[in-house]
Amino acid sequence: MRLRIDAESDALYFRLSEAPIVESEELRPGLIADYDAAGHLVGLEVLNASKQAGLERLGRLEVAEA
Repeated sequence: MRLRIDAESDALYFRLSEAPIVESEELRPGLIADYDAAGHLVGLEVLNASKQAGLERLGRLEVAEA
């Protein structure tokens, strides 16, 4: 999994798989899901991340392994 933060465009992207993206769907305003050919979730994009996801708090992001 990869996390990309683009402060300039105020977007946050979680890439869950390296499979090619064949379809995207806006789940709600500012939340876009990307899917592979089999319909599996490949990534999630959060637009206006500073408002929706608290982008300013990501400096305190913790990663925990299951």
